[in-house]
Amino acid sequence: MFNIFKKFGSLGHDIAIDLGTKNTLVYVDKKGIIINEPSVVAINTKTTEILEIGHEAKKMVGKTPAHIQAVKPLVDGVISDFEITEKMLKHFINKVHGEGFSFLPRPRVIIGIPLDITEVEKKAVEDAAKSAGARKVYLIEEVMAAALGAGLPVDSPRANMIVDIGGGTTDIAVISLSGVVSWKSLRLAGNELDTNISDYIRDNFNLLIGEQLAEKIKINLASVMSFEEERTMEIRGRDLINGLPTAITINDNQIRDAIKKTIIKIVENIKLTLEETPPELVSDIYEHGLYLSGGGALLYGLDKLISRATKIPVIVVDDPLSAMVRGSGSLFSDEDLLKKITSTLNGS
Repeated sequence: MFNIFKKFGSLGHDIAIDLGTKNTLVYVDKKGIIINEPSVVAINTKTTEILEIGHEAKKMVGKTPAHIQAVKPLVDGVISDFEITEKMLKHFINKVHGEGFSFLPRPRVIIGIPLDITEVEKKAVEDAAKSAGARKVYLIEEVMAAALGAGLPVDSPRANMIVDIGGGTTDIAVISLSGVVSWKSLRLAGNELDTNISDYIRDNFNLLIGEQLAEKIKINLASVMSFEEERTMEIRGRDLINGLPTAITINDNQIRDAIKKTIIKIVENIKLTLEETPPELVSDIYEHGLYLSGGGALLYGLDKLISRATKIPVIVVDDPLSAMVRGSGSLFSDEDLLKKITSTLNGS
């Protein structure tokens, strides 16, 4: 009888989820990444009906009437609205299994979490995933998953340093023997850069812009070092003096100035993490380098800036936006490492 259930269980899809502040990525064992959508849910506040989830919901941000809210249920990498997060997860899990989900066994799910998450917040992630249809939930530190996605030997005694700059948090960690040795977790990441940009434009041009435009400016113009040629972009917003629509042109130099303080804080914390790392491990890092993952790794010149500040080679991982979820998904083919990493995390 046990063998029958075991065979039946193999019909289900094991799932790894990057439950990000900005985007949710879903990796299915043996299939790869099949979902990459914004972590946004549009809800009718009068009826509590979920109207849209993901791409369609993001289009509504800043454009909805009073009775419709486009909600981001995760803030700084942790759940701020349990019920909506549960519905969003259920939507994505059902999407993986399609129409036949009710006839298949519930999946095992691996979810990445920030380094400074509390026990209460861990429980919220686990409960949301189980309520959404998971039969077993594994929590893995996002930096550990990103290191796996980068192909680093996390279970060896060699030190591996990784900086994961996501939407809500920047996690900096030195990893050895399947555990995190020294680390910093900052609530300074992609969202903070968006805020830096909108604040700069408001303060310098008396122009109010929305968060979607701020993100678009970041993608097109943000950098840490000068591009080979100046980049410009025309933007439109509301003039704070006369209240009328206004258009201005901004350039990449202005956006570098806007995000400078946040970038400096991230670099300073990388240096602090190195200072707190045992010398034997620092020697490994100097030899093998520091790895950048997450959306922030795509900032032009960031790798060079960190390398100059630390005197360490800096490598941007392949496809940094998906490194975390790919690393999590790889654990389904290595049960021993999965148990080792999650038992370390849970302290068992």
